[in-house]
Amino acid sequence: MKIALLPLLALAGCTASAPINGKTDAAELADALKGRTAGPPQRCINASNLDAPRIIGDTLVYRQGGRLFVTRASGGCPSLRGDPLLVTEVYGGQLCRNDRFRTVPRGASIPGPYCMFGEFVPYGRVK
Repeated sequence: MKIALLPLLALAGCTASAPINGKTDAAELADALKGRTAGPPQRCINASNLDAPRIIGDTLVYRQGGRLFVTRASGGCPSLRGDPLLVTEVYGGQLCRNDRFRTVPRGASIPGPYCMFGEFVPYGRVK
């Protein structure tokens, strides 16, 4: 029985990175940032007036007015897959590099492991 499960587990691992809605994560991120240019990375961003993040693969895209802030989990965060809810710990009104967050699968109540924000790269519209 163990031998029969190995190919299924290998196949399941391959399907985890399959494109959703026909787009890869890279293509979806490129669409989200289309017409914008990156500014210098920032250690912290003001947490007030931030919209909920859009999760694209292992990337979080926050909107604040007309500006987008893009960050990736420092060291990766496998629990970002599967459309989870994000639980963020905010200290002093800012989100900063190395601040912690967790994910909770939709319909569940047990959060996943802690992940940490990377630097926040601002993207503004091209003028």
